[in-house]
Amino acid sequence: MPFQKMKTSPQGTLLDTARPSVKVETVVLYALGDFQARGHRLSGRWLPFDRLRGAFSRACKQLGCEVAPIQDILAELKYIGAEIIDLPDFMAKWPYRIRIPDELARRAAATFAEISNRFQH
Repeated sequence: MPFQKMKTSPQGTLLDTARPSVKVETVVLYALGDFQARGHRLSGRWLPFDRLRGAFSRACKQLGCEVAPIQDILAELKYIGAEIIDLPDFMAKWPYRIRIPDELARRAAATFAEISNRFQH
């Protein structure tokens, strides 16, 4: 799944330039970094998927792409090293628990910082 691209959002005016497609991996790493930048502990614990949804929405908005389907996000999380537990559907609307290893959390923080610096300059 590392080569999958996300669609870009439609542009508002003729003067806007289209952004290139964004890899799902980049969105996921940016979102995880955003979660940490807001002061939340990411690694070393099981998080309900619902706790991360806002970070994925913010990442897509910042990167100018559509929010990927949940199954694509989960597949990418698993691909880059996260552990995922499927829960019974009756337990939650998004019945998944996610655990991010320390190394992946550090990689996400670095990706978030790198991309944030690009947008500030």
